[in-house]
Amino acid sequence: MNKIYGIGNPLIDILANITNEDLNALSLYKGTMHLIDKARHKELIDYLKTKKLVYSPGGSCPNTMVTLCSLGIHTTLAGGVGKDELSEVYRAKLREIGVGDDLISYDEPTGTSIILLTDDKERTMNTFLGANKCFDAPNVNLDNLKDASIFYFTGYMWDTEPQKRAIRKVLSFCSENGIKVAFDIADPFAVGRYRSDFLQLITDHCDIVFANSEEARYLFDNYDAYECCKSMGKLAPIAVVKNGKRGSFVSDNRVITKIDVQGSSEPVDTTGAGDTYAAGFLYGIAKGYSSETAGKIASFLAGEIISQIGAQFSKERSLELRHYIEEHYGE
Repeated sequence: MNKIYGIGNPLIDILANITNEDLNALSLYKGTMHLIDKARHKELIDYLKTKKLVYSPGGSCPNTMVTLCSLGIHTTLAGGVGKDELSEVYRAKLREIGVGDDLISYDEPTGTSIILLTDDKERTMNTFLGANKCFDAPNVNLDNLKDASIFYFTGYMWDTEPQKRAIRKVLSFCSENGIKVAFDIADPFAVGRYRSDFLQLITDHCDIVFANSEEARYLFDNYDAYECCKSMGKLAPIAVVKNGKRGSFVSDNRVITKIDVQGSSEPVDTTGAGDTYAAGFLYGIAKGYSSETAGKIASFLAGEIISQIGAQFSKERSLELRHYIEEHYGE
């Protein structure tokens, strides 16, 4: 049984190419995620009206679920959407890919993320949560969750009290029913907001935890990615620290393996690199592969996603990648 259940923030991504001067004019810190309200959302859209905007269904956890599903793993996504046109666009995307739809509709707008890409291929996200803020513990579909082998969520869930309640309910259920828990810290600023909570979550509930080097640095106050992986590996059975062009480290029961960059290291667009890495790693685990092989698949897919524009592969490309992975990484 290799079903993976994710709770996340379904967002319509709005992508725009901008300059560093634009970032400064908007008072934005490059490479991070900023939570914004309706007024700030309007301000950013007004500023970007002379730029070309590209709309696509996204969100961190949803990107991971979509990529996993496109690789042949059965996935289901839960979260909140509005009763609006954007939600219909979102549900249509899930149907097209085959992701199970456990989304709940609320009388709030569907969330959006304005993703600003600079020339150095860094992405700065401005997220309006909208209906996501309403998703709460009573909305969790335990009947669908009980069939999963892995539950996946990200640090973004800790930004609202209702979502935290939902995650806590699921973590208890997973503990009682032998479902593995995978957690992606997802954003360094989230660590700044919830460091002690995250350390407790990892220690008490997580079987697999992902962090990039900056998130790990915030978590353990250490600039050395290897040492951070070592520290995180003392808290969870499997710990992964992604270190950009320098590859990644995987700790499996405190044995650390260095994973070299498998795909491209020349980015076109880094949006979704971490989401795709998580998908590749979870694909390997769901298939019963070693954590080292899972890390190699993750690194390969992350290299492929940064070689294109957008955070998800096309249906055709997904099929090519799936065949390649089965041929080159299958155990």
